[in-house]
Amino acid sequence: MLKLAAVGGVAGIVPLEQIAAAADPVPPAESTPFTAVMPIPPVLAPARDSRCDRYDITMRTARVEIIPGLLSTVNTYNGLFPGPTIVAQRGRAVRIRQTNELSVLTGVHLHGGKVPAAHDGHPTDTIAPGASRVYDYPNNQSAAPLWYHDHAHMIEGDNVYSGLSGAYLVTDQQEQSLPLPHGRYDVPLQIRDARVLSDGTLYYTRAQDRPHVLVNGKERPRFEVAARRYRLRIFNTSVDRPFDLRFADGSEFVLIGTDGGLLSEPVRVQSLLLGAGERADVVVDFARYAVGGSVVLVNAAALATENADVMRFDVVCTASDSSKVPGKLAAVPPLPKATVERNFVLAQDWTRGALINGNVYDPNRVDVQTRLGTTEIWTITNADPAGPPPNFHLNHSFHTHLADFRVLDRNGKPPAPTELGCKDVVRIPPGDTVRIAMTWSGYTGRFVFHCHQLPHSEWGQMATIEVV
Repeated sequence: MLKLAAVGGVAGIVPLEQIAAAADPVPPAESTPFTAVMPIPPVLAPARDSRCDRYDITMRTARVEIIPGLLSTVNTYNGLFPGPTIVAQRGRAVRIRQTNELSVLTGVHLHGGKVPAAHDGHPTDTIAPGASRVYDYPNNQSAAPLWYHDHAHMIEGDNVYSGLSGAYLVTDQQEQSLPLPHGRYDVPLQIRDARVLSDGTLYYTRAQDRPHVLVNGKERPRFEVAARRYRLRIFNTSVDRPFDLRFADGSEFVLIGTDGGLLSEPVRVQSLLLGAGERADVVVDFARYAVGGSVVLVNAAALATENADVMRFDVVCTASDSSKVPGKLAAVPPLPKATVERNFVLAQDWTRGALINGNVYDPNRVDVQTRLGTTEIWTITNADPAGPPPNFHLNHSFHTHLADFRVLDRNGKPPAPTELGCKDVVRIPPGDTVRIAMTWSGYTGRFVFHCHQLPHSEWGQMATIEVV
């Protein structure tokens, strides 16, 4: 309610970064890592007809055990935290009826989806308490790890933090033809931070006061694996925290995809730096560990006051393994020549809001207009100066709806491995300038681009592009 002092605009909003955890009615819960078993969100079964796969999802509160021994009240899709996974086939349409049984406005955005404007989850296309809305997703895109989450204007950060997110995996024949790990050996990891109080309350406050790391809704869990290859789909579903993920023993793993799908060829890496909203698709070979051994995934970007542990993999058995990572994965199409160049400056003004080119978001204003089929190069600069930790609020995660992009360079240098291929989110730390290129194709209408540090988009760091 502090943040919603002015419903019609950003005036009077208290930035999340200024809401300190000192206001907690009780302290954060203490927890012992690796006591909870990591669950895998169930894949939702559709009702199928000749035209599409149909789903009914209900947003409602639920009581869940985030930290062992404590019950927390969260907002969910179908009572699950995080929501159920949807698996879609390229070219096969999906229709989802979303019903809001919560007491707040909601809206659902298929992050990474190429969908008509009316079904994109525009921030003002909200679902009132007690109402329903139907979303149609054509899935005319390559295999990729998408996710669905709330996008209601000015409260998207609150709603996502409270639990309104879930995985949406698009697959296609090309992906299915590859000898990658599949079935029970293809595992989503939805990673985020949280502050759970000692009475179980999931408390929304600034990132530096959120000490708990959740994987698939459990705090620093353990996961039993066989001594063989696994495909891990890693989602950073935190509202505003970046993660630098590595194995504690420094071992390598193979990056095979990013936000928009598979890379052209695999890349061996030892770390994954993911901003809020980014995804990575990796293959890890646990055969290098003896049965009975274990390895911990850590966050090298944890504050000095935080526990860096994310989760533990326990190798409990052997298993046959016919999977492999081929030298060629997918054809990443080259971008056509750009005919338009634009510049965007991201900055924060503690009195006006979070800004793009000096403006806060106005849903009635068109900031950029482009023509269908146009290829553009955007130069994006974070104008805020660097600061000492904790400095989560100084980072930006730039996200475009409708169009994937390619990262051309960062500060004049080639992109890192985790920024290769097709992307829809790119990190912009203080002082950095990143150039991206995209083609606006598929649909006309009004779409948004914004910072995926959701407290920033709530505070006005969002703009409208109209495709004509």
